[in-house]
Amino acid sequence: MENPRTELSGHRVLVGNRGEIAIRIMQACLKLGVAFTAIYTPEDKESTHVSFARDHGGEHGLYMVSSYHDANELMAVADVSGCTAVHPGYGFFAEDFRFARRVTKRDRKMIFLGPSWKIIRELGDKINTKRLARSLGVPTVPGSDRPIYDEMEAENIAEDVFDFQLQQGIDHPLVLIKASAGGGGMGIEEVDDIDQFRSVYRRVRNYAARQFKDEGVLIEQRVTDFNHLEVQIIGDRSGKNQVHFGTRNCSIQSTGRQKRLEVAPGFDPSENEYNFDAHGVLDAITQYSLTMAREVGYDSVGTWEWIVTRQGAPFLMEVNTRIQVENGVSARIARVKGQEGVDLIAEQIRTGLGEPLGYTQHDIQFDGFALEYRLIAESPENNFTPWVGTIDRFRWKEHPWLSVHTQVPKSAYNIPTEFDPNLALAIIWGKDLKELKERGLVFLNELELQGHNAAGEAMKNNIAFLMEKTPQILKF
Repeated sequence: MENPRTELSGHRVLVGNRGEIAIRIMQACLKLGVAFTAIYTPEDKESTHVSFARDHGGEHGLYMVSSYHDANELMAVADVSGCTAVHPGYGFFAEDFRFARRVTKRDRKMIFLGPSWKIIRELGDKINTKRLARSLGVPTVPGSDRPIYDEMEAENIAEDVFDFQLQQGIDHPLVLIKASAGGGGMGIEEVDDIDQFRSVYRRVRNYAARQFKDEGVLIEQRVTDFNHLEVQIIGDRSGKNQVHFGTRNCSIQSTGRQKRLEVAPGFDPSENEYNFDAHGVLDAITQYSLTMAREVGYDSVGTWEWIVTRQGAPFLMEVNTRIQVENGVSARIARVKGQEGVDLIAEQIRTGLGEPLGYTQHDIQFDGFALEYRLIAESPENNFTPWVGTIDRFRWKEHPWLSVHTQVPKSAYNIPTEFDPNLALAIIWGKDLKELKERGLVFLNELELQGHNAAGEAMKNNIAFLMEKTPQILKF
């Protein structure tokens, strides 16, 4: 599945990202026999993704840019190096349909290694995604699937949402009132008493009109007690062949709802007790996700994100039309036609460049459990505040069940403050949940991660937090 192919050898991929994902894209290109061109900013000159590109990329393997966010610079690098495709990684331009459209519509057309720009636009709109899901019978968080401008209609929807929660056995129902044009948590309030609804609705509507020039408001159920699950999907350019690579549980997060530990598969009823049919829920969300992927002709890697309540009710949250940070934890337990070593990034690249998927759902099996630790320079005890300084030592012991992806070099490394403080991803495999937890703690106990800041104070990191949370994985 990953042998170099002559039909791909004429391509060159612009790696439009940084850090560990840039390294993994380059590694996938090397597996496939595809040339690549990487980029970096002055702040990233010490990153291992830069030295990797310099060592393996050849004459046009590495260019400096002023910003990863400057589309004009990326296009200029692509042109001077002769790139035929662009892989955006995650973040930056990964889910920007305008950037994807520009890549494919410009005078010197290239291939965008992600879904078609029309699919990104369609599924990137959460309201549109919710409407599509409901038309297909896919469960979504109860509430409106379009902006509401009428107060009476809004109140009727809120009453229905309150009633739904009471039927679910929720003692203290909550309704979210959200400015439909808002973002980043702006213009959101919650109501726990229907008698308060109208005054809060008017306040949010007026805020929305002032801030966003749009009075539209969304009414949704506020779900507080849930697990966060994901379904990994991939399709080829035909838009007709889609398969899933199982489920992940991403419920262990920071206080700001940022993922810190991911596990595949999403539940384990053999080790943990649930108030519902866990296998049934996992089967349901994978089939729902595939139904939507097939409806839109999904043609790349993507993730369907779900919340599952304590009663086992699944609700689709959103679709991420890109490769995700945690793709490797799904790949680690997957086997295609009995072969280990699945690389979802390589699969995304080869199918994006036109190769057929080459297998069906019947060819995919799953073996064991895997978890991914996100190793981050931060202070969990201080609301996960990022730590700034120099890493002096970063070492771990090699094991056959362990893989570590990092941009941190072996030498002293100044963490760039311009980007997030993610340092590495550690992926661990175990035949069952018990072995997985044991191996996870072995890795964390053996890990050496030391540094200092400008005041000479010791480095802050999240290792203790990960150790504390490891025994809790896949518990509800």
